Amino acid sequence: MPSYRVAFAREIMGVPFTIGSVEIARARDAGRALRAAEIRFARQHGIDDWRLRADCARIEGLAGGHR
Repeated sequence: MPSYRVAFAREIMGVPFTIGSVEIARARDAGRALRAAEIRFARQHGIDDWRLRADCARIEGLAGGHR
């Protein structure tokens, strides 16, 4: 299964500033990885919804993921 990194950012005057990122070691697809990262990010920050801290999430696949 592939690995992913999801970066969460807050946009200020149209410029994204990365707040944090979450790595998902294994996910069936990018959509599942994004959802898992959103939940983990919210838990790390002690909030119910990741959008309270960030405006956008950007996902990227990581090379060398698990098979």
